[in-house]
Amino acid sequence: MEMGRIMLDVDDVIERLSRVSYEEAVAYWIESEREEAEFYRKLAERARNLGLGESIVETFERLSRESLEHAQDLLGVFRKEFGKEPRSDLPPLEVLPVLDKLERADQIGEVLRAAIESELMAVRAYEKLADKVMDEKLKELYLKLAEVERDHYEALKREYEKLGGGDD
Repeated sequence: MEMGRIMLDVDDVIERLSRVSYEEAVAYWIESEREEAEFYRKLAERARNLGLGESIVETFERLSRESLEHAQDLLGVFRKEFGKEPRSDLPPLEVLPVLDKLERADQIGEVLRAAIESELMAVRAYEKLADKVMDEKLKELYLKLAEVERDHYEALKREYEKLGGGDD
């Protein structure tokens, strides 16, 4: 039931993103990276508090830093190209499916699985958007987003496998 609501939200975001301008898409990406940075910062904190080992804490911290760096780089580009501050009210695709699970999860494996699924869903969504839009700049932007999220997916998957996951 809850997953159905989340998928509706994701489908809604995909539909709305398929109709935005390049400027709006970049603003969305900046905000998504900021939220993702905060999300991974919280996961790192939770992993540290649960004593889950430095490898997983470092992975979450690295993903948080990378997301924040992406946001800062994109912000510079946005300000230079559009001469204003970005604004977006669309929720980030990669965080949507994991937020509720993060609050309830008592095992990091469950949180990791949710984050992995979320990143993979984001990859597929951005690839779908790239196929859907006609504007070449938007297509390139969505393909780049898919690549960034694929890198996050791979990092999380490696951590999950270190925990003994991956055989299920």
